[in-house]
Amino acid sequence: MCERLTFFKRFLVILLVVICAGCVKDVDLNQAKDITLSPDLQTNLVLYEVGETDFVDPDTKRMRTVIRDTVRLEFLDDDYIQNDLESVEFYFRNINTFPQVFLNKVHFLSASGRKQFSVNYLVSPGSEDDPVTTERIEVMGKERVTQVKNSIFMVIELEVQPNEEDFKGDLEFASKGLFKFEF
Repeated sequence: MCERLTFFKRFLVILLVVICAGCVKDVDLNQAKDITLSPDLQTNLVLYEVGETDFVDPDTKRMRTVIRDTVRLEFLDDDYIQNDLESVEFYFRNINTFPQVFLNKVHFLSASGRKQFSVNYLVSPGSEDDPVTTERIEVMGKERVTQVKNSIFMVIELEVQPNEEDFKGDLEFASKGLFKFEF
């Protein structure tokens, strides 16, 4: 019985040495610096819904054709954005039940208010019975990603293009960003 146990121990030691030598043989530890991670982060940016009353000036009670709002995107100032951001895909979606066309302008500004870049597009008219969806994708590749890094504010401006139709309806807006990193 002792001989069997000794043989078994020797067999395990030899097997362990063979396994360890086999695993380490093809590993080049000098290539560790070449390992990169490329994670993606998708996040909602701004969501809102406006109706005809949002186009009425609260002071004068008169109709205005342009409304705007500014949002501070705090996360754009984080170290991982500033150091490791490789590209961004912005996605904008509008669902319109107004019978009017809208010019949607999205401006990205620096902390000092300087425009870094803009995305402008027309939102197609719709109706209560037939809402129309307009989508836009803006890709900021490596050559333009610095403009995103320099931004902190997102300004959304809606300009209605008047026509003879009654100004009645709702307009939904959603925006997302797909941020791609390399660590």
